[in-house]
Amino acid sequence: MSSNPITQLFNIKYPIIQAGMVWCAGWELASAVSNAGGLGIIGAGSMYPNVLETQLIKCREATNKPFGVNIPLMYPAISDHMQLLLKYKVPIVFTSAGNPRIWTKHLQAHGVIVVHVVSSTKFALKAQAAGVNAIVAEGFEAGGHNGKEETTTLCLVPAVKQAVKIPVIAAGGIATGRAMLAAMALGADAVQIGTRFVASEESCAHHNFKHTVVNATEGDTKLCLKKLVAVRLLKNAFYQKVAAAEAAGAENAELAQLLGRGRAKKGMFEGDLEEGELEIGQISAIINNIKPAAKIVHDIINEFNEAKSALLKIPKF
Repeated sequence: MSSNPITQLFNIKYPIIQAGMVWCAGWELASAVSNAGGLGIIGAGSMYPNVLETQLIKCREATNKPFGVNIPLMYPAISDHMQLLLKYKVPIVFTSAGNPRIWTKHLQAHGVIVVHVVSSTKFALKAQAAGVNAIVAEGFEAGGHNGKEETTTLCLVPAVKQAVKIPVIAAGGIATGRAMLAAMALGADAVQIGTRFVASEESCAHHNFKHTVVNATEGDTKLCLKKLVAVRLLKNAFYQKVAAAEAAGAENAELAQLLGRGRAKKGMFEGDLEEGELEIGQISAIINNIKPAAKIVHDIINEFNEAKSALLKIPKF
């Protein structure tokens, strides 16, 4: 895949990007994915600046391969985070949840490659106009914070690819080599994978959460809190409270009070399976085991190559 625009842009072996998931994506996971030939990403959205600095130092010690950091642009201490990224010469930054115009040129002036996550063609065009190097087109199937439009990956990726001239990374509902091949058939240059890497040995998610992910079945997740910020959650006691409040017509203030602070940390990092916020994608329904990150990368690539070879044997119509 030496001619692939994403592997060339990031200087990686495989066009597989591990999503920067809050409370799940620390230096252990990021370095393991990068060492396996993909692009590992530290999810900085849940980290205080001193925590992020420690993560950057440890990731540098654990890999000599490129890695990235994901930063939600609405993060309160974003200026401190940006200073740390430049101090430690992080080569690739994924931004999300905000206006990419604010930081893109500043980062690029220091040699940083900038990728922005979008959930619609409208925002893909805005990100391209802001000058980002690539786009993640994340479909409705994805876990965590999501697009209110509920556009699926199957529809979103070709629409974004048709609209922009920069490389497109597909995300949402991708956990296997076959899904990776399907995304690339739709026009994606690479894939970003989150849920599959939550259920990895190196993920810093709590083991209770990991085991809940691998035991999930179809219909166990739901997109909710669209009045605040749309997020896909596993159904638990907290989700049921949210669903009941939304069914009763709760407004933003009531939903924000119900959500409170630290709800995602409580669920994904501390392992409270009843009152925690359990963010995960629909594809959790087909994930049945916890594996080393390198094994996940290699299995996806092997399945991709096998599926591609099998398709070449199908007669033309």
